[in-house]
Amino acid sequence: MHLRDITIWFFCLIITVTFFIASGLQLNSINSQRQDMNLIIDVPENIPPSLVFATVATGAFRGLVVDVLWMRADKLKEERQFYDARQLAEWITILQPRFASVWEFHAWNMAYNISVTVPLDPKTGSGYQERWHWVKNGYELLRDDAISKYKLKNIELYREIGRIFQHKIGGVSDDANKYYKLQLALAMEPLLGPADNQYYDALAESPKTWKEIAGDPNVNKLIKNLQSADEAFAGEKDFVSNYLVLRQDPNRYPSAGRILEDFAGTEELEKLDVFVNADQLRRVWKLDPNSMRELNKTYGPIDWNDPNIHLPLDWRHPDTHAIYWAVKGLQINAQDQSGEISIRETNTDRIVAHSLQNLFRYGRIFINDYVSVITPADPAQKPKIQKRQEIFLSPELRMFEPYNQSALAILEKHNTGDNKGVYESLQNGHRNMLVNAVFSFYQAGHERQAQKIYDELRKLYPRDDFKVPIEVFARKRLLEELESIGINDVREQIMAILSRSYYYYAIRDDDAAFNYENMAKNLYNYYQKGHDQEYRIDLPELNVLRYWALVYFRYNELYPEYIRQALVNRIRIERPALWEQLMAEENKIKKTEQPK
Repeated sequence: MHLRDITIWFFCLIITVTFFIASGLQLNSINSQRQDMNLIIDVPENIPPSLVFATVATGAFRGLVVDVLWMRADKLKEERQFYDARQLAEWITILQPRFASVWEFHAWNMAYNISVTVPLDPKTGSGYQERWHWVKNGYELLRDDAISKYKLKNIELYREIGRIFQHKIGGVSDDANKYYKLQLALAMEPLLGPADNQYYDALAESPKTWKEIAGDPNVNKLIKNLQSADEAFAGEKDFVSNYLVLRQDPNRYPSAGRILEDFAGTEELEKLDVFVNADQLRRVWKLDPNSMRELNKTYGPIDWNDPNIHLPLDWRHPDTHAIYWAVKGLQINAQDQSGEISIRETNTDRIVAHSLQNLFRYGRIFINDYVSVITPADPAQKPKIQKRQEIFLSPELRMFEPYNQSALAILEKHNTGDNKGVYESLQNGHRNMLVNAVFSFYQAGHERQAQKIYDELRKLYPRDDFKVPIEVFARKRLLEELESIGINDVREQIMAILSRSYYYYAIRDDDAAFNYENMAKNLYNYYQKGHDQEYRIDLPELNVLRYWALVYFRYNELYPEYIRQALVNRIRIERPALWEQLMAEENKIKKTEQPK
């Protein structure tokens, strides 16, 4: 070997060693940055050794391992081995925690695909809890793992949580949707106190750690008494969960229950209550009370007495949760905003707008208790009596203004000229909502508010349809809703609307009851006393139709028996004049034939 070659080889060796040393010195800095950016993937201890080996040994071939697991998970789902499929889904997200689409797919798969494979039996109630379990698994996978554990900041993950709450739980496409709504409402209700603005202030300002609340001398005395009364409260870890149980059922821990009785009405008990609720919202539901308070101020229903005041949102409602997570996603997205509005951001804006619409249409929640009797297949066995609860939703007209302000802000945001199709689509949605709102307020007797919305509708969307007086517009809108109903069926339609009014009156939603009663009156007057000769038909008196609507409601098995009985009891006690009219019509009808 020539001296020249040896010299070159020697210098190359020195350079190589230098580079190795330099790269080694940078390793600690690189690892530190990877740690700060959450790019280090730790393999959990509870996964099988074979998966640990595959993860570590394959290195760059990790993607191949993930592909195999994906195929295996899909096969397990088809074989209805859902729990095994879920376990594989968790492993896949462990191996690819930075890919938002992986989390999104598996959450959607559990909430939508796997859940509906569970059969339902309305008579026994079987299947509902298991379906709810899978729906919860879906949004908890995103909320608790992807966002809270792995700190992923991707608007798609937040939007998908919002979509599950809005569409899967808040919608009606799933036969078990009312059960989902009920379970969410029952879980949230104990954590919301009186649910007024003052209480949300208290939640937001409540101590965030156990050390802080235990450091309050007065509250500490209550905590010590509970810990002395029952060992279930001895440990800090289980104190909150057991306290929640105690609050729901004082007989579970009798000695501790007596302590609560001794402190009833005191400031110490109130502070502890607020802390426990705030802690549960933060840890279990991943809801920040301060963010909840801010959303109440922005999107809460207005106070009829002072439109400048926003009342709290109903956090029992799935659409309220949808708004929360969609807004969180928009805030995350704003931090990395390049100036251009992506389709992901637009779709998340739509989650907010549509959820506010839903809260306007059916944002009021009523939960009723009733008793059902389950008849066994074997006649020798005794029937089972079960206490059940049912949830009902009805319109919340006070949500219009928050919706409208939000929709206008979204329209302004997207009025950039870059995507005309998106802007026109948002405009169409807003215009249709204004049309529905005018009619809803007018039918509910809020004519001044209806006129205000109608004026805005005509200003923003000048069309010939909106140039007529509001009375003509409302009548036309009513006929559009009933256009599929023939003139010969008007009597049945009026009775159906009155029956709906009875339903809302039975569940004590007087605003909605008045709305439907007014709708029936307007329809009756239009066909019976209207100026259009071609639409005049021979109808029985309205009191007669009211009576037959009551009969229809009382014997309609689509409504639970306790609801039907509640209507009769309420009319007898609270509206005796109406009851006398109905009974007078019954006496008349008994002497004659049923009207044709």
